[in-house]
Amino acid sequence: MTTVAGTAEPPEPAGPARPSRPETAARAARSPLAARLAERAGGGVLRVFLVLVALFWLMPTVGLLISSFRGPVDIAASGWWKVFTAPSQLTAANYRELLGNDAVTSSLLNTALITVPATLLVVVIGSLAGYAFAWMEFPGRDWLFLLVVGLLVVPVQIALVPVAQLFGDIGIFGDIIGVVLFHTGFGLPFAIFLLRNFFAEIPRELLEAARLDGAGELRLFARVIMPLGGPAIASLGIFQFLWVWNDMLVALIFSNADSQPITVALQQQVRQFGNNIDILAPGAFVSMVVPLVVFFAFQRQFVSGVMAGAVK
Repeated sequence: MTTVAGTAEPPEPAGPARPSRPETAARAARSPLAARLAERAGGGVLRVFLVLVALFWLMPTVGLLISSFRGPVDIAASGWWKVFTAPSQLTAANYRELLGNDAVTSSLLNTALITVPATLLVVVIGSLAGYAFAWMEFPGRDWLFLLVVGLLVVPVQIALVPVAQLFGDIGIFGDIIGVVLFHTGFGLPFAIFLLRNFFAEIPRELLEAARLDGAGELRLFARVIMPLGGPAIASLGIFQFLWVWNDMLVALIFSNADSQPITVALQQQVRQFGNNIDILAPGAFVSMVVPLVVFFAFQRQFVSGVMAGAVK
């Protein structure tokens, strides 16, 4: 196309035209309210809000920690926040008293003897069963997996009486092994369900390549499945550890005075000495800080396991 003077007009720019200001305003008006608020909030305001939420969530833990270093007289007289104006209230006598209480110290050892085997058994058996349900062909595989999924809805309370009678008949009622077996049995359905779904997302080509190289099922599980399933296995281990460590119902029924964990020992302290706060406060904090340490130590693996499969 030429002009009157005979010169050619410059070509129009390629690509979509930039929307005008009225169109941009109209599009922003049509966007959801939450999206507009998120855009206007910005990163700084959101970070401040999240920090405040985290501090609010940690406040009971901080209060329990401070109370564990205060004497029973000071605890009864004022709240834990008074320590900021009177730091002389802080003392380590409560922890010395705790270490001198044989019932509490032995219960901490019992808790470890219950939690560690129950976690390892669930992780190992659940990993093997999850691999079998995901990649091995055997008769009745789908029906057995449906049975495992159905066991997820069975409440623990239903099995307390019959399992207690069974453990009494075989002579393990009141022992640590009975508590471990109960936690293992009720932890396996969720473990198998979780790991089977995770293992099924592993590319089939990797397993076929390993089989072509002569790898058997055990070697395939150890060299391929376990490294790729590490985040999911770590998440399962954290879940199981927290459930067993903080459990009180099962331990209260299946343990005795020699095998009771820390949760039952603290409950016994409340029943026998209602005002024995110098033992309860440090004992409760020690009981709570161990799961927190485990969670924060493996939080990266936990987040990786939770987010696994969300994106490809």
